[in-house]
Amino acid sequence: MTPSLEAPEPVEDVLANPLKQKPQLVAPEPEHCPGPESEQAGTADSCAGCPNQKICASAPKGPDPDIPLITSRLAGVKHKVLVLSGKGGVGKSTLTSQLAQALATNPEMTVGVMDTDICGPSIPKMLGVEAETIHVSASGWSPVWAMDNLAVMSIQFMLPNRDDAIIWRGPKKNGLIKQFLKDVEWGEMDFLLVDTPPGTSDEHLSVNTFLKGSGIEGAVVVTTPQEVSLLDVRKEIDFCRKAGIRILGLVENMSLFVCPKCTHATEIFRATTGGGRALAEEMGIPFLGSVPLDPRLGMACDFGESFFDSFPDSPACVALKGVVKGMAEQIGLDPEKVVPEG
Repeated sequence: MTPSLEAPEPVEDVLANPLKQKPQLVAPEPEHCPGPESEQAGTADSCAGCPNQKICASAPKGPDPDIPLITSRLAGVKHKVLVLSGKGGVGKSTLTSQLAQALATNPEMTVGVMDTDICGPSIPKMLGVEAETIHVSASGWSPVWAMDNLAVMSIQFMLPNRDDAIIWRGPKKNGLIKQFLKDVEWGEMDFLLVDTPPGTSDEHLSVNTFLKGSGIEGAVVVTTPQEVSLLDVRKEIDFCRKAGIRILGLVENMSLFVCPKCTHATEIFRATTGGGRALAEEMGIPFLGSVPLDPRLGMACDFGESFFDSFPDSPACVALKGVVKGMAEQIGLDPEKVVPEG
């Protein structure tokens, strides 16, 4: 007999109340139970004498009271963009760091990066601020500034040892993400890019819920050309649609290998089903561009250096600027003003 999954919670309920934990009842619900997650749980007349009464009465109810505080804290951030992918290893964090650096090449822009990949934080390393720590004042946490106009917040800054594993369950991850939004002094910013882990689980639901009040511009979805990656990215696109997150566009990363000597392009990860461009057409979403695989980009991330300063004319650099311009156009900004040439 084929095993079956436990009956899932309704998608609408999960999306509307992603942080709600179902109470762990010690006895079956009686016949006239108002429901362990209802507003009357534990207080209704029918709850008298029920073994679950105290459990139901103490369960959190209603919207999160911190959401208005988050909305107020982020009032100065003009555009909030999520970077998503259903697949791990496609280069979300690399793309996030490079999009941030591309935006920061404009001295009139102020950019923030929030690393919500709690168990695998790599943004600080890529931006050259891995050894920094967070300064805490009466007004909140100060983000770490990688450049004069590029701020970063990550759990990596809070670890006693950079190699320490973060072994946390969902609620604790959600709590830290809330702190990154509620307690960090982001100040006046043009863009806040949110790097996420792969999948469609706790971190994604939390970020979407916490940012709903202050407004999310949308999501940039990342894939590589292979069908194995596209398979999971389709699920991520479905998540965005169900969660009401606008998809600003799809980026195909590692589309080609560009030889740094002769700039000849080789298709290492073959697009057996048409790659990212075909998927974007199939799903009816914008295609923001293809970013080639350049070993110099990997080295720049390893050393925390700006790829745009070192190799401004490389095919990968040109492609990344094209992605930023496409994203800006989807948001309704003038691409040439966001990333000016020269």
